[in-house]
Amino acid sequence: MKSDILKKDISTLPHRALLMSAGVRKEDLESNKPFIGVANSYNNIIPGHIHLNTLTDEVMRGIRDAGGVPFVWGVPGVCDGIAMHVEMRLSLPSREHIADNIEIMTLSHSMDGWVGVTNCDKITPGMLMAAGRLNIPAIMLTGGPMKANVVEGKKHHPIEGFGLVGQVKGGKMTAAEANAMLPCLTCGAGSCVGLYTANTMATVTEVLGMSVTRCSTTLALDPLKKKQAYETGRKIVELVKKDVKPRDIMTKAAFDNAIMVDMAMGGSTNTVLHIPAVAHEAGIDISVDRFDEISRKTPNLCKIIPAGPDYEIADIDAAGGVPGVLNRLKAMVKESPTVNGKSIRQIAEEGKVTNDDAIRKLDNPYMKQGGIAVLKGNIANSSVIKQTAVEKEMMVHSGPAMVFYTEDELLDAIEAKDIKEGDVVVLPYQGPAGAPGMPEMLTPTDAIKGAGYKKVALITDGRFSGGTSGPCIGHIEMEAYNGGAIGAIRDGDIIAIDIPKRSINVKLTDEDIKNRLKEKVCPVRKMTPMLTAFREKFKGKNCYCK
Repeated sequence: MKSDILKKDISTLPHRALLMSAGVRKEDLESNKPFIGVANSYNNIIPGHIHLNTLTDEVMRGIRDAGGVPFVWGVPGVCDGIAMHVEMRLSLPSREHIADNIEIMTLSHSMDGWVGVTNCDKITPGMLMAAGRLNIPAIMLTGGPMKANVVEGKKHHPIEGFGLVGQVKGGKMTAAEANAMLPCLTCGAGSCVGLYTANTMATVTEVLGMSVTRCSTTLALDPLKKKQAYETGRKIVELVKKDVKPRDIMTKAAFDNAIMVDMAMGGSTNTVLHIPAVAHEAGIDISVDRFDEISRKTPNLCKIIPAGPDYEIADIDAAGGVPGVLNRLKAMVKESPTVNGKSIRQIAEEGKVTNDDAIRKLDNPYMKQGGIAVLKGNIANSSVIKQTAVEKEMMVHSGPAMVFYTEDELLDAIEAKDIKEGDVVVLPYQGPAGAPGMPEMLTPTDAIKGAGYKKVALITDGRFSGGTSGPCIGHIEMEAYNGGAIGAIRDGDIIAIDIPKRSINVKLTDEDIKNRLKEKVCPVRKMTPMLTAFREKFKGKNCYCK
């Protein structure tokens, strides 16, 4: 074991003294007990993380009972919803920061294995990246979703507030009326109720085989979550003793399975950023085209908030959870191991579905294809859209461009009613290098929807929150800052979108685009040292660079 150097070598006598000064018992140092790190992302800012100390206590109890010695430290986390309006650019860079944090702590202190206690948007992928990178035994505990607040038979939740802002901006309701809704939107502990990025990445984690069965959909405050935490603590000691490592579990087949379940459930487009990054750290290459290939073959079986108003994650859990979805797809599931000691195919075979509308049968899908489509054309070498959240009449659309360089400009235009039905809103210079940091566009997308627009599309080289629905196309490559054609679009240019044909084009010649790009002027952005470093990483590269 890695920790033996601290426990048995005479040259590490002072190191043992330091550990005992921190509370480690002498008998733990004289035994063969593995040292287990616990990366705890608790904070009292993010609702999905406010209960993680309680779960961490159970993880540590499980580690001790299984014969391990637990060590805990803190991992930072950004609440994308809170950061959205003020400084959203640091969210994606925080993913790399989290992976680095775990590398620093586990390697510096000779951990034999570690547990990631996580929940929200960039924390879970950052921890999975660390697991693949370090390849020492690891397991994830995702903290679980919150329960929607039901008022007069209607489900309410915090992310609904972004749409209310749009209604205020569009003159559909007053600010006082929107503020009066605030108590209805408040739900309590857990990741946001729908299939947003946090819950999408939790399901990805479970399908990858990196968390215990049913972990991703069990509610944050369900008593079962504490039992899962305790089981997770016991499991990591077992994984260390058997020397089962993340790269044994996160195989190429496991990533294909995770993408397939993501497509079937209709998850966040952010998985197109996170899954390739996690796979890269595990030594596996996954391109954006792989998502489209799997999506074309995978029916969409779930319509979860925000794709539909009726089903939250709690309903999916009650209907059978991820094992239920896997059971529907069992003929397509590829063999891969899990931390549970069972293969993912065994879990699929044992899965059961109790609600045929929440998790539909293969012969009765919500849509014949999966959640994500990859569009290409003279605007984009590639771009991404959550097609399962687009109304049929907007699957093919053509309209004049309205170009904005900041979210505030767009919100002002909505308030002034400058945007007309049929327009295509364009937000360039929002990519990893241009923003920098590739912020999410939930505020503008929900503002457009909240204002009542039915036939307005939005395209950007930034990305979207898992809360986004409608004809919103992101991740446009190349981004404007790096010379991408989206930077050449001007007000009035006609943009044609055809999701079934996977195309996105502006009605300009190659020569027109080339000449306009010669005159482009990048907006000046307020920078920080971290954002400057992130811009340098992606300068001249695409958003899928690892």
